[in-house]
Amino acid sequence: MTRVRAADAALCPACGSPVADDPRFTSWCPSCEWNLAPPPAPAPAAPAPEQRRTDRRRRKEETARRTVRDRVERVYTAVAADRPAVRDPAWLGANALAGAVHLTTLALAVCAAGLLIAAPTWPLRVLGLFAAALVLSLRPRLGGLPRNTARLYRGDAPGLFALTDRVARALGGRPVDVVLVTGDFNAGFGRIGLRRRHVLWLGLPLWAVLDPGQRLALLGHELGHQVNADSRRGLWLRSALAALDEWEELTRPALYRQSFGTFVELAASAILQLLLRPVNLVARALLELLDRLTLRTGQAAEYRADRLAADLAGTGASLGLLRTLMLRRTVDTTLLRMRADRARRARRTGTDPAPAAGPWEELSAQLADVPALERERLLRLSAREFGTVDRSHPPTHLRLAMLEARPPAAGRLRADAADWPAIDAELAPAARQVAADLEIGR
Repeated sequence: MTRVRAADAALCPACGSPVADDPRFTSWCPSCEWNLAPPPAPAPAAPAPEQRRTDRRRRKEETARRTVRDRVERVYTAVAADRPAVRDPAWLGANALAGAVHLTTLALAVCAAGLLIAAPTWPLRVLGLFAAALVLSLRPRLGGLPRNTARLYRGDAPGLFALTDRVARALGGRPVDVVLVTGDFNAGFGRIGLRRRHVLWLGLPLWAVLDPGQRLALLGHELGHQVNADSRRGLWLRSALAALDEWEELTRPALYRQSFGTFVELAASAILQLLLRPVNLVARALLELLDRLTLRTGQAAEYRADRLAADLAGTGASLGLLRTLMLRRTVDTTLLRMRADRARRARRTGTDPAPAAGPWEELSAQLADVPALERERLLRLSAREFGTVDRSHPPTHLRLAMLEARPPAAGRLRADAADWPAIDAELAPAARQVAADLEIGR
């Protein structure tokens, strides 16, 4: 993390107020927000034409940011007013556009079958084979369990699955079929395969730093995606997005920019690019449109999942979870330091060092030691830059504001204190595997 020290007197150079002067974190002024986001190092002077292009690109990016900000704030207003998801024009438009994409794929499949069955000449049959291969690449992906990821089934972690079952029942959803333990500072929920098995992704770096109430809120948020009208996660919209993405990739001119050696082949490549360019532009425009429409409905669903989590685990636990999610950079920095310390010990001893005592406990202690002023800086930075967990989520400060505007909830579910040691013990083998993958333990 960037460390910027204020003056020796620890006073703000802009307004003279005391600044946050913890040497581990960015020094900034809570009064005037001096150095809230440390400016980047000045770039070397560029030629005038290049500078003009840079200025135009910066103005275009700023216009795009304002557009996104307006769109995100409209979603926040709609959810705060409790407008039903089915009345959202974006929801209707996304489903209509997805239907058109699926009809195109179906029409292409019918044409391919007709050419393969009834074509009178072999060139038409070859065209049918090409169309069939295209349909195969555009087919809906049902998903599968990733390799090299720790998997937990009911027999492996009965305590954890008992807890997820209680959360699912309280929310009116289906139980989880498998838990995937990852090294991400995140969590997720999805459905995979023909049987649409329910999968919970659990990131150990996030799970390890949460207290019991926040863990319940995390489970409530993720499993709440079953019942929060999140159409983006359904097969209909998700497969349409995947099909448009495939169209855009297959017709991208950059795929054909290569030197073939002969004039005829170069000319054929140029003609192919000209023919595919309009298709690529249409596919890209439709992909951006569908992505924008589903992003709007997806962000509304995230707000609803936050509400479900607050009703389940309590408003305080849900707010704590969201504030912890803002510490991603601190977690990344801590993990990088832990990895470097382990490598340094290995170089010094000449052998693979014994694992550090409790890497996940060390990570949790490091995050617990983050001062309140640094957390406040990250919150204000989220409001200024519209910072999010990832692109599919609303800005974190708006998620916090949405929960804070509602009457506080005490929570409907509690896990017994005796349950957590058993759950941690069930996760221990996966935790060791993730620690080894992240090179912070073995």
